[in-house]
This record gives sequence, structure tokens and C-alpha cells, in this order.
Amino acid sequence: MTDRTERGILAGVIFAVLLAQVLLYPGVDRLVRTLGATTDLNASMWFLAAEFGAFVAFAGVWGALSDATGRRKPFIIGGAATSAVLYALLAWLPSAVSLPFVGVLALRILQGGATIAAFSLSMTMLMDLGGGHGKNMGAAGIAIGSGTALGAPLGGQLYEIQTVLPLYVASILSLVVAVIALLVTDRAPSDDRSGLAATVAGLKRRPTLGVPYAFGFIDRLTAGFFALVGTLYFRETFELGPGETGIMLALFFAPFALLQYPFGVLSDRIGRTVPIVAGSVLYGLTVIGVGQAPSVTIAGAGMVLTGVIGALMAPATMALVSDLASETERGTAMAGFNIFGSVGFLAGILVGGTVAGAFGYPVAFLVAGGTEVVLAVLALPGLLRLEKPTEDAVSS
Repeated sequence: MTDRTERGILAGVIFAVLLAQVLLYPGVDRLVRTLGATTDLNASMWFLAAEFGAFVAFAGVWGALSDATGRRKPFIIGGAATSAVLYALLAWLPSAVSLPFVGVLALRILQGGATIAAFSLSMTMLMDLGGGHGKNMGAAGIAIGSGTALGAPLGGQLYEIQTVLPLYVASILSLVVAVIALLVTDRAPSDDRSGLAATVAGLKRRPTLGVPYAFGFIDRLTAGFFALVGTLYFRETFELGPGETGIMLALFFAPFALLQYPFGVLSDRIGRTVPIVAGSVLYGLTVIGVGQAPSVTIAGAGMVLTGVIGALMAPATMALVSDLASETERGTAMAGFNIFGSVGFLAGILVGGTVAGAFGYPVAFLVAGGTEVVLAVLALPGLLRLEKPTEDAVSS
């Protein structure tokens, strides 16, 4: 099987994982009420935070295990299959046995821990392929963007049919992931392994990875913010239903998906610095603008612009992880990136939800976008100290 074919299969795995995840966002306030919650904002916040807290806790475990064993595929298949079961349990168990909402959150944590195995290690398998890290991470980016772009409007329509239907569809998608992951070849480096401790110690010798990790944290913070605060902002401020809210989210994710691959290839040619830094600053400013929009039309235009700018910076940031990590540390390196990203997503949910509840949506958007700009400026010196990668260097 060629690298191009495997790149397409792995991108399909990532697409399905993200599609399943984002199906739940447009009507999350309805979902948590159906599952036994008594509030909208707080319960929605904790429902989303539970999954990403599990991402933080388990991403490093799966990455280190895959590096230490020289295997990725079994963890992807097992994680996806387990996630399928847990998605179905989330939909069925609360009504069948009167499960309290704290029990729902416990299931959500387990589901997140399983899901991150499939997501993070599929991205790591893309890192194992040849052809240029920008190209491989561009494929990951377009899969992420496409899954989220389709998931938002599709999830909104599923909510209009039945509140728990997105959970059942997510379960089916996770089963599909487990099946198609059987087709790929495990290319994890199998030489010079000496256990988990040695793998993590090798990563500690590369502190430069902190630079893409910092930008990953910033970028995912705003994504988490939109997943919760953005959804409720569109619902309440412009009085949109779940279906219309899904379309608003898709205005961001569609350009974010379509432009990631070409922007990833561009970063192989011109380096990572300009796409990451310029993209992060402009991204933060557009986030602020969406929160100040006087009409749904202007807010929608702001979401499109945010998606374009996000597509510029995202694949370059992921490719920088590939540039800096050695072959035998890639699983742990990408897991670290996903840990920082998940912490950022979690912070976007918790901080955004808290600020929105206390001070209102415009202030919350200002905090989220302003944090993106400030942290991008603070991380700039570290990025400038890194050698700009070239296409030949990346390929080698």
C-alpha cells in the first residue's frame, strides 16, 4: 500500500473520530437536560470538560505505550471499539437505570479516554509516513476540519429528530473507525526501544517542542470556547435553533477544512514561523470580532474569516512537532501536543463558560481572543530561535 493511500485512510479515521465528537455540540444544552442535568451552561460545560479532561489524562499514556511497544494500530482499534460502546451507553443507560448526571460524567470520561487513543495515534501514524510533514499534517488538518465542518450541521439536524440520536450515530462512526484502521500498516519505529521511561526522557531532551505545544494550547483554547460559549452565544443572542447553530459553526469549519492541506504544503516551502505567528494574532482578533457582531450575518462572516486564518496556522503548528521529534519519540511528541491542545480546549470551556456566566458573552469573546493574541506574542521569541525547516529537510 502506498503512502498516499495510507495517508487517505488515516485521514478518514481522523475525520470519523472528529465527526462523532462534534455531532454533540450544536444541541449540547438539550442533551445534558435529557441525560439528567438541571442546568444548561454549567452542565454543558462539565459534559464537554469531562471528555477533554480525559484527553489530557490519557493522551500521554497511549503515546508512550505506542512508542515503547512499537505498535500503534492495536491501540487505535481498541480505543475506537471501546468508544463505540461508551457512546451507546451514554445514550441508553441514563433512561434505562435512572443514572444520575455524575454517572453520566463518569461514562463521558471513560469515552474520552478511549477516543483519544484513536485520534492521537492516527495522527502519529501520519507522522510515521514519508512525503513531507507539512503534507501529512495538512492531511490531518483537512480531516479534522472536514469532520468538524460536517459534524456541526449534521449534529444540529439529528437533534431536531431526537435528542440522543447524535450519541448513537457517534457510536456507529466509532465502529467504522475500528474497522478501517485494520487496513493500515503499522510503521512505528521498532528499533532502539527501552521502555516508557526512556521514551519520556528522550522527549525531555527536546524542550523546543514547548513552542508548538504553546501554540497548540492557544489554538485549541479558542476551539473549546466556540464549542461551548460560541454555541450558546448563537443560540441565545440570535435565537437560533440547533440546526441553525450547526450551520453557524460550519461557516468556520468548512474553510478550516478545505484550506488546511494547501496551507500545510505551503508551510513545507516557506517554513512554519509566518503561518503560525501571523495566523495566531489574526485569529485572536477575529474571535474578538465575532463576539462584538451586531447581527447574525456579520457574525457568520467573522466565522468564515476565522476558519480561513485557522487553516493557515493549524497544519504548520502540527508539522513543527514532526520537525522537532525524532522517529522513536513521535508517539509521545504528538501525544504531548494533544495533551497541551486538550488542556487548551478544556481551559476554553471552563474559562469561557465561567466568564460568560459572570460577565456576559462579549467579555468572554474578548478574553478568549485576547488570550490568543497575548500568548502568541509571548511564544514568538522561542519560535524565531528555531531553524526554519525546508521541504528537503522535512522530507529527510
